Amino acid sequence: MTWLTWRQFRIPALSVFAALAAIGVVLVISGMEMRGETNFSDQEFMYSVTLLVMYALPAVLGVFWGVPMVTRELEAGTHSLVWNQTVTRKQWLTTKLVVGVLTAMVAAGLLSLAVTWWTSPIDALADADPQATTTARMSPVVFDARGIAPIGYAAFAFVLGIAFGIALRRTVTAMAITLVAFVAVMVAVPFLVRPYILPPSEETVTVTDSNIWQIRGNENMDLDEIAVMEPAGSWALTNETVDRAGNTVSPLPASLHPCLPPLPGREAGVAAAPLDRLPDECIAQGFADLGYKQRLVYQPASHFWPLQWIELAFFLALSALVTWFCFRRIRHVS
Repeated sequence: MTWLTWRQFRIPALSVFAALAAIGVVLVISGMEMRGETNFSDQEFMYSVTLLVMYALPAVLGVFWGVPMVTRELEAGTHSLVWNQTVTRKQWLTTKLVVGVLTAMVAAGLLSLAVTWWTSPIDALADADPQATTTARMSPVVFDARGIAPIGYAAFAFVLGIAFGIALRRTVTAMAITLVAFVAVMVAVPFLVRPYILPPSEETVTVTDSNIWQIRGNENMDLDEIAVMEPAGSWALTNETVDRAGNTVSPLPASLHPCLPPLPGREAGVAAAPLDRLPDECIAQGFADLGYKQRLVYQPASHFWPLQWIELAFFLALSALVTWFCFRRIRHVS
């Protein structure tokens, strides 16, 4: 049964590993040139490509490996021939799951290893400098494309494809639903699960002209809210203004609106910054007069690897649950 499964699976598997080998060569060659550098502006395109590839691989494995692994046989009816010999349904499904899941995990692990190594100088800079232009690896955009968590994503995507293939028994339909379901989970986890796995850090900081990071105004150029610089490498969950009692202030009061310069063509003196102070200085002074501070809630950079291990375990647990469903469902397939 293992030999038969490999023969059915070898072309998709070898195609993916050949592509991964080519990607690995490119990353090694370009990555060696990045060692010791501090300016990575010329690597922005390559950096974006690595993110897209890491996002795409688990989905591709689930849709193009997982779904056809069983649906192709169920549609063709060849599963009945196998089951009527010495191979039971449980053995048939177990073999396909073991071969497919392990191969998917290896593929995702190898790609993530290469990408994590290639981006390590960029990630190190983001973790060390709060004013770095690159996104910290703790942020949801980058976290999913680093470390060991993609191994769990790949396992989950594969067994999800198997589950929908068994349940629907239509290849194209199962492919579409697998992709939608996997993307939905991958979008939901960073915002509904990950922020609460480990207790976040919290601090209240005094606003100064040197730590104001962002100023947001409305369409009338009135000051709505500000954000201060967050700890280097962190993932900010909250960056909000609070008053002396700790209550959230949003939007900011009208007394701070003049700190923004006027719109072109607007009447002089309306919402204009004082001539002797820059907007940041004006805002900092206004906050001091009102007793306002900025409250930060964030996951620090030190939580990266603990969260990676926890998320790997979480997706492996989800994979086990979906696998249980597959074995329950296969009993009712005729």
